[in-house]
Amino acid sequence: MKLRIKGASLRVRLTQAEVRTLERDGQVEEHVPFAARRQLTYRLRRDPKAARIHATLEGGVVEICLPEALASEWCAGDQVTLAERQVLPEGALQITIEKDFACLAPRSDEDESDNFPHPQAGSGKNC
Repeated sequence: MKLRIKGASLRVRLTQAEVRTLERDGQVEEHVPFAARRQLTYRLRRDPKAARIHATLEGGVVEICLPEALASEWCAGDQVTLAERQVLPEGALQITIEKDFACLAPRSDEDESDNFPHPQAGSGKNC
């Protein structure tokens, strides 16, 4: 799972295996080590109590929750992107969840073998 943070936006991209894990186990997460016993964890989790997509930050853990039915439909279907604007007292946070497509131009520094096939493969367009 890839996490992109830019300004007031969070975007996560999942490979095929990660989408299956979310569907089967209810969550997928990654850890980024920074120092001894210090890490950033980011997690995408199905939540049967959630009414909307929302994110929290607590104790070095960024957690994005998806409503159960929405998560199940997204995991099993062809929809690529889920997005939500989470209103905050000081503005808003844009949250985007996407299925990660393989780039059309090969990239030697990244293993994309488990990414979703790009829908424009063969069209001549790049990532």
